[in-house]
Amino acid sequence: MTVLRIATRKSPLALWQTEHVANRLRTAHPGLQVELVPLSTRGDEILDRSLAAIGGKGLFLKELELAMQRGDADCAVHSLKDVPMQLEPGFALAAVLARADHADAFVSPRFAALAALPPGACVGTSSLRRQAQLRALRPDLQLRDLRGNVNTRLAKLDAGDYDAIVLACAGLQRLGFAGRIRARLDAPQWLPAPAQGAIAIECRDDDAATRVLCAALDDAVTRTCVRAERAMNLALHGSCHVPVAALATLTGEQLQLQGLVGSARDGQCIRAQAHAAADAPEALGNVVAEALLAQGARALIDAG
Repeated sequence: MTVLRIATRKSPLALWQTEHVANRLRTAHPGLQVELVPLSTRGDEILDRSLAAIGGKGLFLKELELAMQRGDADCAVHSLKDVPMQLEPGFALAAVLARADHADAFVSPRFAALAALPPGACVGTSSLRRQAQLRALRPDLQLRDLRGNVNTRLAKLDAGDYDAIVLACAGLQRLGFAGRIRARLDAPQWLPAPAQGAIAIECRDDDAATRVLCAALDDAVTRTCVRAERAMNLALHGSCHVPVAALATLTGEQLQLQGLVGSARDGQCIRAQAHAAADAPEALGNVVAEALLAQGARALIDAG
């Protein structure tokens, strides 16, 4: 019997995502034995500072990649929005699963929508992308950092530390908290992180057997869309240090990409969008990145 070992973070959402992938792999390959290898990452352990301050979202991957290099795991499951635009040499994305809800969620026990918040209300998020868009829409709000897993963030909200928080819809839905979503923050007014809502499987580039097993879960539409979003981000040299947002949608053979670069300091946001054939997602990402840069996005990126 073939055994596939999947490295994963220990957070409830990471474990849910990995169990989801494991079950999908068992269904696709009857007889396959799938085991989880839960690991703690620096990104999970350091919660008193923002991700930008401690080195970025790549901190969620490093320990998992080391486990694959050591031979302790065959692959790893990630939220694709947390995966750097360029993988470390020797690694590849073996599959990108069909995307869940890409939108952000406005969560509040007392207020039904962002517009309903009173002047000066306190909103929690550590995402510079979310901060930029919040400042653009509601410059009067008080924004405070919010780290930790989904359960921790909801507990802080319920304890009265914040009037509202912003989380990803997909994470709330996957953990059974869909009822906490008061409003969806969605395009065109609000854009998500590149690849938000998509789950990816990473493995060693030279592990052909694992790549074949995981490829059964790959979703062509989602992969096309996230390729455009991630290409735009790469062309902008985007990271968690820079408020970058992107959303690609595929209609027939036409791919549309909306992009945004913002300032978490003052809410200034630069937007661009373009269309292209579905077989050229990276080229479309570069076109939108160039349009953003032509409007002055470089100054916002450098200031970040």
